[in-house]
Amino acid sequence: MKTRLGCLSNKSDSCSDFSEFLPPQERSTRLSNDEVTRWAESFDALLSNKYGMTAFRTFLKTEFSDENIEFWLACEDYKKIKSSAKMMSKANKIYKEFIDVHAPREVNIDHRTREETKQKLLEPTSNSLNEVQAKVYSLMEKDSFPRFIRSKIYQDLLNRTQMHCQRKSV
Repeated sequence: MKTRLGCLSNKSDSCSDFSEFLPPQERSTRLSNDEVTRWAESFDALLSNKYGMTAFRTFLKTEFSDENIEFWLACEDYKKIKSSAKMMSKANKIYKEFIDVHAPREVNIDHRTREETKQKLLEPTSNSLNEVQAKVYSLMEKDSFPRFIRSKIYQDLLNRTQMHCQRKSV
C-alpha cells in the first residue's frame, strides 16, 4: 500500500504510467495528459474514470475522509441488487457502517436525512438511499473535489503526464 500511495504522493518517477499503483495485470497502463486534465472539468468525469476514481480515493484517504466515496460506491452497488433479501441485508450493512450515529465510518448528514433514511430502510427499495447518496455526492463535489484538483496528488499527476507528453513530442 505504501508504494501505491507513494506513487500518488510524488515518491515515484513513474506515476504517469501508474505502474506501482495498479494491479499487476494493468501495470502497462499509461495516463494521457488529456485524460488527467478531463478529471478537473467535472466531478462526474473524475468518478467515471477508473484511474480518476483511484486517485480521488487515495486523496480522500490522505484526508481521512474516504468514508464519503466508500458510502457512495456502496450505494451504487446497492442499486444493482434485485433480490429483496440481499437488498435488506446490504441496506442494514450500509446503515450500520455509514449512516447510524455510532457508525464506524459515519458520513456527515443532517439529522432529518438520517431519520428519513432510517425509515426508508425499514422496507428498502432500490432507491431508498438516493437522497442521502445525493447529499454525500454534493458534499464531495463542492468540498472534496475542488481540494483534490488543488492537491499535490492531482497536480503531480498532471505535471507528470504533461512532461511525459512533452518528451514524446520531442
